[in-house]
Amino acid sequence: MTILDKIIESKKVEVASRKLSTPISTLEKAPAFSRKCLSMKQSLLNSESGIISEFKRKSPSLGWIHEDADVVDVTSGYSAAGASGISILTDLEYFGGTPMDLMAARQFITCPVLRKDFVIDEYQLYEAKAMGADVVLLIAAALTVEQTFELACKAHELGLEVLLEVHNAEELGHANDYVDMLGVNNRNLKTFEQSIQTSFDLAALIPDKFVKVSESGISKTETVKELRKVGYKGFLMGENFMKEENPAEALVRFISNLQ
Repeated sequence: MTILDKIIESKKVEVASRKLSTPISTLEKAPAFSRKCLSMKQSLLNSESGIISEFKRKSPSLGWIHEDADVVDVTSGYSAAGASGISILTDLEYFGGTPMDLMAARQFITCPVLRKDFVIDEYQLYEAKAMGADVVLLIAAALTVEQTFELACKAHELGLEVLLEVHNAEELGHANDYVDMLGVNNRNLKTFEQSIQTSFDLAALIPDKFVKVSESGISKTETVKELRKVGYKGFLMGENFMKEENPAEALVRFISNLQ
């Protein structure tokens, strides 16, 4: 089994358990469920930096990155620093995050928030809405084309935007009319090998109706500038900031250097 296979099998068990403990009817009563979602798509189109800064404590490839990071301190700092969007990991086993992280941070963030997790069931979309997320991630490598369509459709029904993540040309077949942003993950989720070239290789193959986002492995402003030239509007960055003692200050420096 690949790392992704193991994560998905674990996620199936996790979601089944949460369905039993908290039904959808309870999620729909959450205060955040009735809020109008912010548009990350528009935020990226209107942004000078396009940076989606990510909060994550660890990853399967690196282990702990910033184990004691406080989600409110970091994400509120990101928001104040001018992030176009903020991604928050809600997977505990592999990334050290929880739904409570997103819920705690939401009230201090003024930009759109992405729930970063491995979505395999529409129940997780209701969860995302109840947490206060504006966007959900759908990973092509973890879903069938039909599942991607159904989940994206349901996400829009709930008022959530969709970031579809692909890693190769074949996975572009998962794109549909309910996808708002199309992200190219420079890290192969099956091997965890990483190459920025993936974003450059796929850029011309992505239809212009999708806002293009490059994800993972970005650490230099020069890379962002080169990716912009081939059509990317968003740049999801996590480890580059989270490895620093003060991630928000690292974002401030990066945006300053970018300009």
